[in-house]
Amino acid sequence: MLKVKSDNQVKQGPFELKGKDFIKMADFEPNDIFFLLDQALEMKNLQKKGIPHPYLSGKVLGMIFEKSSTRTRVSFEVGMLQLGGQAIFLSSNDIQLGRGESIEDTAKVLSRYVDGLMVRTFAHDSIEQFAQAADIPVINGLTDLHHPTQVLADLLTIYEHKGTLTGLKMCYIGDGNNNMCHSLLEGAASVGMHLSVASPNGYEPNLSIMGKAKQIGKSTGSNVIYTESPEEAIKQADIVVTDVWTSMGQEEEQKRRFDAFESYQVNADLCSHAKQDFIFLHCLPAHRGEEVTAEIIDGPHSVVFDEAENRLHAQKAILKSLMKY
Repeated sequence: MLKVKSDNQVKQGPFELKGKDFIKMADFEPNDIFFLLDQALEMKNLQKKGIPHPYLSGKVLGMIFEKSSTRTRVSFEVGMLQLGGQAIFLSSNDIQLGRGESIEDTAKVLSRYVDGLMVRTFAHDSIEQFAQAADIPVINGLTDLHHPTQVLADLLTIYEHKGTLTGLKMCYIGDGNNNMCHSLLEGAASVGMHLSVASPNGYEPNLSIMGKAKQIGKSTGSNVIYTESPEEAIKQADIVVTDVWTSMGQEEEQKRRFDAFESYQVNADLCSHAKQDFIFLHCLPAHRGEEVTAEIIDGPHSVVFDEAENRLHAQKAILKSLMKY
């Protein structure tokens, strides 16, 4: 099995992750993240070879969705099936949570039925409440503040295309006060990757999360910076990342956001400042002609569909590591 780690890092065993929640990247030590990436590579290798890997036979994952989803739902559901278990889709409108039952009561009841819980919701406080009340592992499928499962897949994709993580430069262009940016800050810092964030004034990353990433970076050699200049951020970047300018729940702000981010579009002119062999990532769905041009997202530098595929393998690594033992 390939090892996504440097020689001076000690591989952690699975029991360190048993029963843990997966709420944000900063909850995990760098070694834990490298371990999960190793597991994701193993899951991918087994699937490509057609080797059954029913590590979670008899296990059931409950999936609560307050936000709509394509990749999160399908990757978790297919992942559980390939691991020999099952997944139950629970729309918040179809369970009592949507009629006023408390998060705490819902979490305690579901803990008696299922072996793990994945929640995709708006307020980050909600998933923190789920995790505190539940007696089973709780996985963050996305909140307005963090998107850690996506970032684990992003790191896997970068490793596959670059052969390493430590020392690479990633830039994130667009809305810095964004769940993808926040989880990228924590994830990149944990693996020793440098990250430059470029966003307009008023759309900076959460100061607490930025501070935590810098703190992590002191021990891993990661340099984390913020700038209002996309040209400065992207200079000599190995990886270029962006996300939509208007996320779910922000539709009323669309016109104001378009005006603010107009000069932050990822296009050929901007990408000319990156390294010649840069790769482009986007968590999808994408709005071509807005945050990124078709020339970039559909061009030779784009790895967005490898990135989307790797959601499956990353989810399986998380599920196996948290729920198997």
